[in-house]
Amino acid sequence: MTTVQITISDALAKEAAAEGLLEPGSIEAILRERLAAARIAKMQATRQKLAAAGTSPMTAEEIEAEIQAYRAERRRAAGA
Repeated sequence: MTTVQITISDALAKEAAAEGLLEPGSIEAILRERLAAARIAKMQATRQKLAAAGTSPMTAEEIEAEIQAYRAERRRAAGA
């Protein structure tokens, strides 16, 4: 576990405490929601970049071929 200390105004602290937002479970939920939103935003930005580049999505067969090639390369590098 990690302990985090923040500095906020007294007014904000009182309001947040009154709503139960300063409870450890609430803070953890808020952080998890924000992290999920950030990951989604990054994925959307990546999708937009890929769409702008004009690349087409890989088929399931192409993905499988890439995975198999990667695994084969790892086996060769490991001397198997």
